[in-house]
Amino acid sequence: MKLAHGLAIRKSRINGKGCFATIDFKRGRKIGEYAGERITDLEARKRARKRRFLRICDIDGRFSLDGSRGGNGTHYINHSCDPNAYMKTLYGHVLFFALRNIRPGEEITIDYEHTLLPDSKRCFCGAKNCRGTINKQTFYG
Repeated sequence: MKLAHGLAIRKSRINGKGCFATIDFKRGRKIGEYAGERITDLEARKRARKRRFLRICDIDGRFSLDGSRGGNGTHYINHSCDPNAYMKTLYGHVLFFALRNIRPGEEITIDYEHTLLPDSKRCFCGAKNCRGTINKQTFYG
């Protein structure tokens, strides 16, 4: 696996392996692009049922990227309820940007918000404002 520039994969206190900065990422700077095999969302749901760790990212509600096949390390970006980065999809490309300045050695995290995981999936990010679950709960009423 060829890693995206400025990234390293190491053991994470959040979950298994994590994606860590090896260079400074200033607020607003692009960190990298999610890479992997392009699959349909139907195939993504099938693969999600069979895996303990999901490395699948939705592109547009029809297609997804499976980072476990052809990824560049960004598929190890873990969830945090107090993230230091965010994800944005532009013209079919899934990009990560720094929410604040990120220093070398810091784990890069995003708020997953909505995933293929069940809503009951517990969060162990350790943030002071941790909501307790990976998925954001949606309340209507």
